Amino acid sequence: MSVPTRYRNGERRIVGIIGDEDTVTGFLLAGVGDNRSDQDKDDKTANFFVVNPSTPLSEIEEAFTGMCKRNDIGIIIVCQHIANDIRHLVQEHKAVIPCILEIPSKGQKYEAEKDYVLEKISRSLGIR
Repeated sequence: MSVPTRYRNGERRIVGIIGDEDTVTGFLLAGVGDNRSDQDKDDKTANFFVVNPSTPLSEIEEAFTGMCKRNDIGIIIVCQHIANDIRHLVQEHKAVIPCILEIPSKGQKYEAEKDYVLEKISRSLGIR
């Protein structure tokens, strides 16, 4: 179970992961996995979501929006090829927290020009 990071204002946040099986497994082995009891429901909500080629787009979108709504997640790590599938949701996300971080996955090439967050940072720094 992950130990949440404590921010200056005292809040504690965890990392959310949406990715292929290898990526999610790696992060879980590193100790970022967490299940919490949702106050409104009796079921457990995980901070990770494994996507395989047969996963419906609606389930990926639901996992992403669900993580964005959670108050205990500070960063959502998404494999870039999955972020490309839900690009409309990534671009609609305007909140500072949770921050969306796109990473490469094992079987896919990372394309920096398609990384929305990197593009925003580059523009704000005057690089592009």
